[in-house]
Amino acid sequence: MMSSLLLPVLCSIIITCKAASSVSRRCEDILATPLPYSSFTSSSVYGQSYGAGYAKLNRNQGAGGWSPSDTDRYQWLQVDLGARKQVVAIATQGRYSSSDWTSKYQLLYSDTQKNWRPYLQDGNIWTFEGNVNSEGVVRYQLQHTILARYIRFVPLQKSQGGRVGVRLELYGCSYWADVISFDGHGIIPYRFRSKKMKIAKDVIALKFRTTVGDGVLLHGEGQQGDYISLELQRARLQLSINLGSNQYGSIQGHTSVTSGSLLDDDHWHNVVIQRYRRNVNFTLDHHVHNFRTNGEFGHLDLDYEISFGGLPPSAKSSSGGGENFVGCMEGITYNGDNITNLVRRGKVDTSSFRNLTFSCAESNSFPVFFNSSSFLQFPGQTDSDTLSVSLSFRTWNPNGLLLFTALADGWVEVGMTEGKITVYMNVTQKKNTHIDISSGSSLNDGQWHSVHLNALENYAMLTVDGDEASTVRTAIPVQIMTGGTYYFGGYFPQTTTHTPQRPFQGCMQMIHIDDHLADLRAVEQGLIGSFENVSLDMCAIVDRCVPNHCEHGSRCSQTWDAFSCNCTGTGYTGATCHTSMFQQSCEDYKHQGKTSGTYWIDPDGSGPIRPFKVMCDMTEEKVWTTVKNNLATQTSVTTAGREESVVLQISYNVTHEQLFLVTSSAEKCEQYVAYACRMSRLLNTPDGEAFTWWVGQANEKHSYWGGSGPGIQKCACGIEHNCTDPKHDCNCDADSHVWREDAGLLVYKDHLPVRQVVVGDTSRAGSDAKLTVGPLRCQGDRNYWNAASFSSPASFLHFSSFRGETSIDVSFYFKTSSSHGVFLENSGSSDILRIELRGGSMVSFSFDVGSERMELIVRSPLPLNDDQWHRVEAEKNVKEVVLQLDGLHREVRLTPPQGPTKLELYSNLYVGASGGQRGFLGCIRALKMNGFTLNLEEKARGTPGVNPGCQGHCQSYGTQCKNGGKCVEQYNTYSCDCSLTAYDGPFCTEDVGAYFETGTLVRYDFLPDVAPSVVQEGKSLSGVGVPIEANLTHEELIFSFSTSSAPSILVYISSRTQDYLAVVLRHNGTLQIRYRLGGLPEPFTINIDHRNMANGQPHTVNLTRNLRKIRLQLDHYPASTYTLPAASDSEFNLIKSLFLGKVFETGQIDPILIERYNTPGFVGCLSRVELNGVAPLKAALRSGQAAPISTHGILVPSNCGASPLTISPLAESDPWHVETAGAVFPFSEDTSSSHGVNRNSAVIGGVVAVVIFAILCIMVFVIRHMFRHKGSYHTNEAKGAESADCADAAIIVNDPAFTESIDESKKEWFI
Repeated sequence: MMSSLLLPVLCSIIITCKAASSVSRRCEDILATPLPYSSFTSSSVYGQSYGAGYAKLNRNQGAGGWSPSDTDRYQWLQVDLGARKQVVAIATQGRYSSSDWTSKYQLLYSDTQKNWRPYLQDGNIWTFEGNVNSEGVVRYQLQHTILARYIRFVPLQKSQGGRVGVRLELYGCSYWADVISFDGHGIIPYRFRSKKMKIAKDVIALKFRTTVGDGVLLHGEGQQGDYISLELQRARLQLSINLGSNQYGSIQGHTSVTSGSLLDDDHWHNVVIQRYRRNVNFTLDHHVHNFRTNGEFGHLDLDYEISFGGLPPSAKSSSGGGENFVGCMEGITYNGDNITNLVRRGKVDTSSFRNLTFSCAESNSFPVFFNSSSFLQFPGQTDSDTLSVSLSFRTWNPNGLLLFTALADGWVEVGMTEGKITVYMNVTQKKNTHIDISSGSSLNDGQWHSVHLNALENYAMLTVDGDEASTVRTAIPVQIMTGGTYYFGGYFPQTTTHTPQRPFQGCMQMIHIDDHLADLRAVEQGLIGSFENVSLDMCAIVDRCVPNHCEHGSRCSQTWDAFSCNCTGTGYTGATCHTSMFQQSCEDYKHQGKTSGTYWIDPDGSGPIRPFKVMCDMTEEKVWTTVKNNLATQTSVTTAGREESVVLQISYNVTHEQLFLVTSSAEKCEQYVAYACRMSRLLNTPDGEAFTWWVGQANEKHSYWGGSGPGIQKCACGIEHNCTDPKHDCNCDADSHVWREDAGLLVYKDHLPVRQVVVGDTSRAGSDAKLTVGPLRCQGDRNYWNAASFSSPASFLHFSSFRGETSIDVSFYFKTSSSHGVFLENSGSSDILRIELRGGSMVSFSFDVGSERMELIVRSPLPLNDDQWHRVEAEKNVKEVVLQLDGLHREVRLTPPQGPTKLELYSNLYVGASGGQRGFLGCIRALKMNGFTLNLEEKARGTPGVNPGCQGHCQSYGTQCKNGGKCVEQYNTYSCDCSLTAYDGPFCTEDVGAYFETGTLVRYDFLPDVAPSVVQEGKSLSGVGVPIEANLTHEELIFSFSTSSAPSILVYISSRTQDYLAVVLRHNGTLQIRYRLGGLPEPFTINIDHRNMANGQPHTVNLTRNLRKIRLQLDHYPASTYTLPAASDSEFNLIKSLFLGKVFETGQIDPILIERYNTPGFVGCLSRVELNGVAPLKAALRSGQAAPISTHGILVPSNCGASPLTISPLAESDPWHVETAGAVFPFSEDTSSSHGVNRNSAVIGGVVAVVIFAILCIMVFVIRHMFRHKGSYHTNEAKGAESADCADAAIIVNDPAFTESIDESKKEWFI
């Protein structure tokens, strides 16, 4: 069944492919080989057997190909196709069985053997890569079809060790079209079949050729104001369309778009206009401009006719119109009708033409193209007292020398300086007389400009663009005599009098010397004058600002070789003003450490919507974005005249598109609305027509109010059932004579913001109302946190491919613990784009540029696989490639001058692994491409190996890291970083403690270079200290202890003043806290008299002070609070050292501490000691950590009775789990057999268990006996809450954190 269904589909595909191939074959004919020998000509030949006619592919007649003379400086091979043909490909070989071939070449083409045009690709005069040997065939499929009769092959580089040699073939097909010549008087009116046409769809196509920069190509209009017009203005093509404007003028339909430049070059240009309602594709010479017309109408209403070549008399009289077109058109079609064919058949009125011809006249111009190393030398009259020279030029460069000629005594220069024509004359007859004159401005605009210099008798005149009125005249003190030789182009052999060369790059034509037109064709034939590196009979000027690669409204400027973009005032930066200068949201600014304020945001990055200003409130965990409107608080609502309703437009300081970006990416939005009323009803009943409604985001009407929701025509009081009148669902609907108010938040974000409010009940006598619409407030940024986690090396997400843009950009955040992985990849038939992580510290951005691979690498001095977020930004445009990492490390490289401006990528975009590459393991979020955020979370749902959000072990099991431990992701497990805690172990649950013998003390000195606030931001707790100069207004001291002896000092914190803090055990085992902060004659003491803490059981002390407020919690008893007297100081000044177990300090010390508690010292166990994030005991026990710590006496590590922790195993649905085999977890799991147990094995196991139990009991008895005889101290081990002899013991028994005896410490000491 399935095969029967697939068969017709496959057949249709095969038929389609065959049809497509047949279409391509129709324009794949061999064009050059069938031609006769005489159709091939050349600039020169090396010998008779090397003639142009032998240059046919795979032939070996004559010398086996064409080779020019070595002395020729302008070599070319020309093919006459006999008629205009479409050329789609070229293939080349070297000369048969020789060392001669061409490794680089260019193509020129023409219809008339005049005014040659170079083949352009990607805005450049294209240089083809040729052959590397004599026999191999290299074929190029042309990106753009050449339409011409004559093709010139121009070799640029020969083989090494040989000479230029070539055999070639051209591929294409025949071409024919009706041509009409327009003389500036005649127009072609195409009459419609009906008087009026209401058209929703248009397709208009034509080709034109002209040397005049202004003229109307087509025009049509209707009585309702609709029109369409295509017009040349200053050699640029302007399309104007109006589909209708309303009678009040609030809807303006006029739309105007400009394309192209330098269109007066006497070459054919192809135009196609496709319109469907308001959507228009405007194509000029392969450049497509897509746009939508203004207004709201979709039909083009035209009356009677549409005219080609100019405006009809009726339109010209009413609109003033432009000049008629002068030049040629061919292939004119309008909605399927071939207009040129109708004209040839006499079906169209052509009475306006003086002489209608169906051919295109040849141009008489002979342009010369100069590059940076060109000159043209031409002779003139010698020893004449009159100098007269004129020429036309076009260029983009503001500076350059147009003309130099030596006089009998002196010289004359005509050049450009900052876009002006300048003439410099140096006459040396009398003391070097200098004459400087200048005229014109901004003449480097690419347009043709004329210059005429005339010097005779005693004056000189300079005229620019034929404007006689602005001719500049100056006196010459002496008679000049011409030298007879004129150099054009600025780069020529040096003379003794000439100033430094200023090469001219551009075109010249119509050169007149001594009032005679220079015969440049004779120069080309070598009959007169000379030239070097010029291209004769062509003007290869290229407008590098068309199409405009400068984005976001930036200004493009150019020289002959390059363009630049001025990004000033756009909000964007980069070579093409592609990259936004601002962050995408307030959320982004917050994570850069910014505080609340006004910021510019750009949610779509490099997209078309411009940045805008918002308020960012960062005081809460999630950021609020606020956009204000123009409505004042409690705006009075009054009815004008007898109108029944009042419409209030709510405008914001941003556009609707910008508002939509805010609301669509936010987690939630809200907007406060309030309606204060007196005899002005608001919503009426839930089932009735609302008196007042508002219009939201999608121009939809909403009749619910703040505090309510969509579909519920109620106010907040109606939802909460607390309206002043229970019969109504709004306070204002009670129609009260006193002021009431209905207010609340609108929270359905798809309806926000409020754009219009229509108030309908204020026209009655006594009615009054005031309206408040607050700012739009949105919280969060879903795009910023849109993430996916990749848990398998083979997992990936796929999206649609990159569009063929000239500029592309990619940005994203990632975090991983892996050292390698491909972030994303997009490939095509020949091009590829890839971003990947290498070696844990490098990010690479690689892509193809034509046949070459370009790669940028950014290295980070710190590891990137640290499971922290890192940002990658990559951009490629027509000028440069940029890769940036974390906003700090940046690599920039210029794109090749001749490379494709667009990457041809056809396959899917893969995020993660693809094509056998090593996949990425970790999280990626906020992935943006060309300003568009890819929805990783949506794609991840249902994709194997990928989970939405950044889910790893830490998200599921991060709570297992206790006591402030930090969860660290690993490939298939997690670990806990305890370096910032006073604990150890896999989960930061193991006490770091020690047993103190008599006289043992630990001293920790606080360092002056690191503040305690820094401790909380990533430095090791055990290796840093509080500065000596620190004046603490807050401290938190936490520790645990167990002892059976008293008195003793547990903790003592000293200072460089007399301030101190001490925690001591008095003689009766009770706890005392002693604070001395100054201001009091005696220390402030806190006595815990009713509890004996020296009972051998573990106890925990948590002491916190904030200014004068002290909070003390012992074990699990309720916390107690105390207040320092008002006379006491609130700062602990110049903290110095912390002592554990005993005090050994110089300087003034409270004598009571020394006399009563310091001798013999603390004996017992201390653990979990931490002061304001510093763990001194842990530092003392970790010898590998550098810390300002010193120890006296015997200090034995012990866990001080900490309980074991039971941790749940990883769930089976672990999001990062790849495979169980080989996984290393920070805990072990018990396994059991799933089948029955052998009975004999069970019996044997039971016997073994009994024996082991007996041995353990004997060992316990012996150990307890040894302890008792050593006489250190006894342990009151809790047997249960029932047998406890005090409240402390009862709590300890029931607390799993205190189930072990401290006997372990003594056991360790004896071991």
